[in-house]
Amino acid sequence: MRTTIEIDEGKLRKLRELAARPGERGYSRLIDEALDAYLAEEGAGFDHRSDAAKEARIARLRALDGSIGEEEAEAWKARIRESRRQWRTR
Repeated sequence: MRTTIEIDEGKLRKLRELAARPGERGYSRLIDEALDAYLAEEGAGFDHRSDAAKEARIARLRALDGSIGEEEAEAWKARIRESRRQWRTR
């Protein structure tokens, strides 16, 4: 199902960066996965605003540090820049 949502610029920029990964075809799947995870936690009574929840999110993010090498990160950035150069603007 299609819908329209408001996303702030910073989140949209990060979402586009994730969607630019090899094998991704846009960001619909990423949003769907995020909603599934959020709703699963919400259904389990998980309080996203608690300090423990914040610390858990930070720990998950820190675990990603170094998961790709500098060379691969630079290659991704180059592909993103090239993709953005080709975007049509009105």
